[in-house]
Amino acid sequence: MKKIIIFFVICCTIIVVALTNYNKILKMIYKTDYKEYVEKYAKQYDIDPLLVYSIIKAESNFKEGALSKKGACGLMQLMDETAKEVAENTVMEYESGTTLYNPEKNIYLGIAYYADLKAMYKNDELALTAYNAGIGNVNKWIAEGTLRQDGSDIENIPFKETNTYVRKILNNYKVYKRIYGNDLY
Repeated sequence: MKKIIIFFVICCTIIVVALTNYNKILKMIYKTDYKEYVEKYAKQYDIDPLLVYSIIKAESNFKEGALSKKGACGLMQLMDETAKEVAENTVMEYESGTTLYNPEKNIYLGIAYYADLKAMYKNDELALTAYNAGIGNVNKWIAEGTLRQDGSDIENIPFKETNTYVRKILNNYKVYKRIYGNDLY
């Protein structure tokens, strides 16, 4: 009986400690690293910084040296060709092989690209879909009636990877909003 009471007390202590530190634990999992760059460029392009963190978490989990199997690089996992095109439309000089591994430049280019997609599609769901699957695929899916232009039917995204990706970011975004709300900056 004494062992059961000790076990019960230990379990209760663990639960109390976990609940007391719940928000701290969540903030360790849902990071806001590179805050100075995210804040600066999200504001410049009128993108919610919490959404940017959600994208970075899904894309690279905040590993600035991340490289995907398909060749996407850095925190926001940009393809070289896409990043070059975005850089040409901005004031940033671009150098293949190095620019995308610079956190500030990667975040700048990623946010600028996302802002272009959001302006094109007028909603986050389709912008996120295009960020992963490409503009050509999203335009084709809209033209075929697979996706609606308002982004209200993301469950119909044909690519399983993209479908999962968009849901993951939107779920991350909900968690980020719950943890940080308007108190991020």
